[in-house]
Amino acid sequence: MGSDVRLTQSEQELAESLPHGIRLGAAWSWRLLLIGALIAVAIFLVVQLRLIVIPVLVAVLLSALLVPLVSFLVKHKWPRGLSIAVAMLGMLAVVSGLLVLVITQIARNSSALSERAVESFESIKEALLNSPLQLTETQINGYLQQLLDAIQQDSQIFISGALSFGSSLGHFLAGMLITLFATLFMLIDGKGIWGWVVRIFPRRARAAVDGAGKVGWATLGNFVKVQILVASIDAVGIGLGAALLQVPLAIPIAVLVFLGSFIPIVGAVATGAVAVAIALVYNGWPIALAMLGVVLLVQQIEGHVLQPLIMGTAVKVHPLAVVLVVAAGSMLAGIPGALFAVPVAAVLNVMVHYISSGVWKHTPAPPLPPQGSPLWSTVPQARPGYRTDAAVAPSPSSP
Repeated sequence: MGSDVRLTQSEQELAESLPHGIRLGAAWSWRLLLIGALIAVAIFLVVQLRLIVIPVLVAVLLSALLVPLVSFLVKHKWPRGLSIAVAMLGMLAVVSGLLVLVITQIARNSSALSERAVESFESIKEALLNSPLQLTETQINGYLQQLLDAIQQDSQIFISGALSFGSSLGHFLAGMLITLFATLFMLIDGKGIWGWVVRIFPRRARAAVDGAGKVGWATLGNFVKVQILVASIDAVGIGLGAALLQVPLAIPIAVLVFLGSFIPIVGAVATGAVAVAIALVYNGWPIALAMLGVVLLVQQIEGHVLQPLIMGTAVKVHPLAVVLVVAAGSMLAGIPGALFAVPVAAVLNVMVHYISSGVWKHTPAPPLPPQGSPLWSTVPQARPGYRTDAAVAPSPSSP
């Protein structure tokens, strides 16, 4: 016993002999390492289960988009089942219509584009021959042959990609089904699902989790609505500019810009570059420069007007943080990571701020579910002492 006391005292003396900064840094270090390990494990699990996680995340975004429409129809005396059906079928009709329109436009202009691409290649080749670079036709053909050789050396990648097309198509179709079913169930019984998620946590933590989910869901809904507005303005501006300049595939360009705008900054730059490239191939340098001016003008309006005034009020994330988060998401999970990076960061930001503020300490925790209740059942609304405004956060089924 005495040796244990002496050992404890010696350890205490050793700790006190260290500078305060060293002790503070060590205390922070092991905690940060533990948090980093937990985050790394979570990211690893998400990557391994991406075929399920990505469709579910898409379903959450779609639910945040469709909830206002369902709530509007319910408030106007529509049956809830009919409201959900109209919202789902309307979404499918819009997406299908856009796909049919894009495919029709591409099929109609494919032959003209291929002929124009050959003409543009010949003109570029002629310009290189007459340029100060003093390139000869043999050198240009040699460079092209090197490019073809590089493609042939990497042909195994294309062959494996072609062989895996069937499995990739199957994964895509399975992901679509998961997305549709998850969206449907979130609209039907979102309150029950959220109540079950809250009850997973210890009772003392439920008020914090419930309130954090509440503010997170509100932020996600604002993000989706505002992002659709911003993407629509970008698509209309660039698509209208392409149509006025008589650039082919103006409608597919507008749809591409609309989809790309959901990836902040990076998506707008990439889709704008595609529009300029099509104008360069089909219409030549003057129209391509004019198309570049249209893209830059629309991007300036978005960056200096729409993002600060509209997006800034909905998603309180600094533009530098947006760039870094999108870059990190694309490195970890490619296009899906870049797509979900900003909404995930925005939701986590408000949830962490809510929990750290301590407001949830004055909110009662949701009660335990009754014995034998089904897993996805909703929390009974008439239980004594139950507060619906504090126990369950707004969910896709909340009117």
